[in-house]
Amino acid sequence: MLCLTGVENELFQAIQDPVLVVTPDGIIIDANKAALHAAKKKSYEILGQGICKIIHGGSSPHLKCPLEDFLTTCSSRVEETTLPGFGGEYLLTISPVKDKDGTVQKILLIARELTGDEMRKADSLRTAQMAAIGELAAGVAHEVNNPITGIINFAQLLLDDSEKNSLQAELLQRIVNEGERIALITKNLLSFARDSGNSNEPIDIIQVIKDSISLVQHQCKKDGIKIKEQYPKGPCQVLGNFTQLQQVILNIISNARFALNERYPDTSPDKQIDISCQTMVDENNQPIIQICIKDTGTGIPQGILKRLFDPFFTTKPSGKGTGLGLSISYGIVQDHGGIIKVDSIMHQYTRMLIELPLTGI
Repeated sequence: MLCLTGVENELFQAIQDPVLVVTPDGIIIDANKAALHAAKKKSYEILGQGICKIIHGGSSPHLKCPLEDFLTTCSSRVEETTLPGFGGEYLLTISPVKDKDGTVQKILLIARELTGDEMRKADSLRTAQMAAIGELAAGVAHEVNNPITGIINFAQLLLDDSEKNSLQAELLQRIVNEGERIALITKNLLSFARDSGNSNEPIDIIQVIKDSISLVQHQCKKDGIKIKEQYPKGPCQVLGNFTQLQQVILNIISNARFALNERYPDTSPDKQIDISCQTMVDENNQPIIQICIKDTGTGIPQGILKRLFDPFFTTKPSGKGTGLGLSISYGIVQDHGGIIKVDSIMHQYTRMLIELPLTGI
């Protein structure tokens, strides 16, 4: 607890927004009444705890919390972020407090809850950022594609003229294999950037989901994972590409399986994936279908949710994922005129929401 005078403490407690005082290594040393109320905790449950555990719900053992990492720099920052520990979207202001000798022993965190308009503005900004990343990814993929094709072709020509089972043939085959791996990565980048010539046609999105589930049903059963489904009556028609949308559903189910197996290595009644759909209208009063895929696995650290759709970013341990599955899914959904969102709390759940425009209504 900080040593404050009576007046200082009254002012600190009178602030209507949640305020936390932390050390540079992320340990909470004080909290005002608004912070305790938002967190629904007593002071003894907060003081001495790590900041990520209280406002984010925890972190993954193989991923360092970006907030805690930033606090060690003793720098200022203002960012819009989700704080599950406070139950909403907030504007988080980080302000280091310098001592007389210039050192920083305390950092002030003030969280102001965002209004609806501010949240919509943040979503629009994120969409624009992802579009810019898509353009960059497409440019990089095109630039890499031509020289790597040349490398593969020249290596293949040399391989054809080499003696079989020789060291030279083995090395050339490795060049071809690695080149093809790079070519596959650039192809995936182009998928993320929506550089696709595939045409769309009216399809039943419910059938897409059911066919996707049938492909993974055996593996899920082997892992002890139950899949619970809930659909509206009748077909739900969207204008899209069946294979691409199936890829999106399979990517999300694959991530859900991984998270569930991480949290529950053995069988558990909570080892379940819930897939549900509902029809509704968007903010422009246009008919849409919302697909919700929820798992009760490890969850995703709150501090990295905004990076989840970035190319090559993965929450899985090294060697377990490429970081392209969700970025490709993001591009496909956006190409279909829809949006994809994620909501997650560590050690509780992850919920992926896909919204697509309905047609033929």
